[in-house]
Amino acid sequence: MLTELYESPPIPIHNSLRKSELIQVEGTKKGRGRLKRVEPVNQCVIPGLPDDLALRCLAKLSHGHHGVLETVSTKWRDLIRSSDFASFKAREGWCGNWLFVLTEGSSNEWVAYDPEADIWHPLPKIPTTHADCKHVGFSCVSVCNRFLVIGGSYVPHDPVFPHQKPSRTNEVMQFDPYRKKWSRVASMRTPRSQFACSVISGKVYVAGGFNLSCTRGLALAEVYDPLTDKWEELPPMLNPQMNCLGLSYKGKFYVLSDRVGLPDQKTSEVLSPADRNWCTVEDIWPFSREMQFAAQVIGDDRVYTVVDLGESLIKTRYTDKGEWYNVGIVPSVILPDHPRPLEAFSYGFAALRHELYIVGGKVLKWEESGAGRFDIVKLGLVRVCDPSAMPLTWREIKPMCGSAYGSIIGCASLEERY
Repeated sequence: MLTELYESPPIPIHNSLRKSELIQVEGTKKGRGRLKRVEPVNQCVIPGLPDDLALRCLAKLSHGHHGVLETVSTKWRDLIRSSDFASFKAREGWCGNWLFVLTEGSSNEWVAYDPEADIWHPLPKIPTTHADCKHVGFSCVSVCNRFLVIGGSYVPHDPVFPHQKPSRTNEVMQFDPYRKKWSRVASMRTPRSQFACSVISGKVYVAGGFNLSCTRGLALAEVYDPLTDKWEELPPMLNPQMNCLGLSYKGKFYVLSDRVGLPDQKTSEVLSPADRNWCTVEDIWPFSREMQFAAQVIGDDRVYTVVDLGESLIKTRYTDKGEWYNVGIVPSVILPDHPRPLEAFSYGFAALRHELYIVGGKVLKWEESGAGRFDIVKLGLVRVCDPSAMPLTWREIKPMCGSAYGSIIGCASLEERY
């Protein structure tokens, strides 16, 4: 289950003690005794190997294996949870590959997938003063081997006061994949929700969105340097934007509004980080309604998007002329108790290394019993394909764990650079 990855189960006494181990009888208040496993003080981490080499071997294993490793012995558990282990992995840059997902019903608790171990596991809850609120409208990106959750809105769901207004925030929370801990880093200069965000050359660029003082869209933009933990103001955009998407494409920061893809709107705001100048360009971006998950870049310039036109089409852009081509479709969902395939919606769309992931979502299932009605079925399934291999071949991997299923609120990946 969820906790088995990070909490060691009791180690059975019978048939598990090596000859080098001791048995200690521990007394209790009732005069009874119990056996306690005691490991030799000077026992090696891995018998037959120097401890520095053993540390290197364990540190090379990705995060999805850590829960199993912690059950081997108390020494291994303490090592894997130690600051020395985290510091060693950080020095080597062995962060592993992660897919981070936040779903609608998970009470602001993110889950993570390790493709090497094919395992999902929960992350610690983000420490926040808004624990009773739903976090929406944020952006999430990975930079410098850290995962950032930026800004957004905290929406109260108190049934006693149902009409409370959401609060927009400029807070930035950082997840350290080595120590598996959240911490707060420098806040944005401007609180904002539903804004554009992307990473270019190791820095995080944000622009647009809205807040309580500017509900019709912001033109303000800023950039974050994770090495100095500072935000710097950028020149404002030429036109305010809200409900927008950020995209790093050929070294520039694209801000695409929620009207991009409509017949009367073919322009987008573009920032050149080198000279920090904005310009408006005409282009064609055939995005679906799910703007926040619409575009993913694999490599330096291969852009993929999902277009919802009755069926979910995967499209890619091969040239700079705005020409898009169909790559394939997102497969329909087959439920064991339903006679026909169903189209999913509200799913997450992410790229991890050379593959595309379709995560979670919902389907509408028609129930013919009684008067007949549609039931919403929340999905935890995850499907993966290599978009460079034609025709597309999809495979299902481990479904998300625990309460992680249904509509995707946030989805991003972190890749280890080899």
